[in-house]
Amino acid sequence: MSAVSSRLPVFPWDKLEPYKKTALAHPDGIVDLSVGTPVDPVPALIQEALVAAADSPGYPTVWGTPELRDALTGWCERRLGAVGFAHGNVLPVVGSKELVAWLPTQLGLGAGDKVAYPRLAYPTYEVGARLCGAEPVVYDDPTELDPAGLKLLWLNSPSNPTGEVLPKEELVRIVAWAREHGVLVFSDECYLELGWEADPVSVLHPDVCGGSYEGIVAVHSLSKRSNLAGYRAAFIAGDAAVLGELLQIRKHGGMMTAAPVQAATVAALGDDAHVVEQRARYAARRESLKAALEAHGFRIEHSEASLYLWATRDEPCWDTVAYLAEKGVLVAPGDFYGEAGARHVRVAFTATDERVAAAVKRLG
Repeated sequence: MSAVSSRLPVFPWDKLEPYKKTALAHPDGIVDLSVGTPVDPVPALIQEALVAAADSPGYPTVWGTPELRDALTGWCERRLGAVGFAHGNVLPVVGSKELVAWLPTQLGLGAGDKVAYPRLAYPTYEVGARLCGAEPVVYDDPTELDPAGLKLLWLNSPSNPTGEVLPKEELVRIVAWAREHGVLVFSDECYLELGWEADPVSVLHPDVCGGSYEGIVAVHSLSKRSNLAGYRAAFIAGDAAVLGELLQIRKHGGMMTAAPVQAATVAALGDDAHVVEQRARYAARRESLKAALEAHGFRIEHSEASLYLWATRDEPCWDTVAYLAEKGVLVAPGDFYGEAGARHVRVAFTATDERVAAAVKRLG
């Protein structure tokens, strides 16, 4: 156990605890904008589907029910523009973080292999590489990487933490380069339905992939779009050969999405109205927080999509964290996501309307 854990970085959120204590001491309570966890209710139709499937005494299948696979393929075609999708092009997973952390291991990667991800990125990409003993590699432009030994390339658009969206032309260029060099692309698109100043495009769109899914897989989650972080409902879609191999491995590992969650996912993907309503909530919170931060002297960079504002006061990020904690507002330091974030903070707008209003008042 110690041999494996010693490969991993220090769990970053533990470092935030002293600042959380400071923020908790504020007379009006803490406004926690550090973790992008949903706080709004799970839509009623999803709860009803979960309850209706609660009497599930038997084991679910790793591949999911035919109804779930129909829902996944239908959503990919309707929302992402995928063409000719079949059940072999989709696979449910037990939350996207589990997939990110264990994908390199399930792909059989190890010593001598490289896993690449953006210089500013979700920390679990690095964790996944280190768990299997592969070499983690960061990039600014993936096409400038040495493809020798590069087995897995992570894309993340819209980005966590910056909210940056890769233009379609960039995706076309990167996918073409990866295919030329035989590099498997996994595109983390969990925030795709949360574009504000840009319209994110999936690697599964025919304008990007040319109508072929060879060598590309997209990762999607219902945590943000449907407030289902507690359900651990996510899926991957794309290259049927890659997904077929992962399906066999995950069968042996018993990596099954709970049957009631499968039913809830079908309901969630079949309804767009609740997504529109949730987007409206987030848009209002984003607008008020962005205006308050800018009026307070912050500069907002990127942030054209996702659930975060990437903000800076042109000072070390931990100084900004400490400053805001004194006001009872907790944010995430940018260096959690790489050294390139050392002068930024990530501000989530997933708190309740009341807590967002409290933060705006304190910044005012």
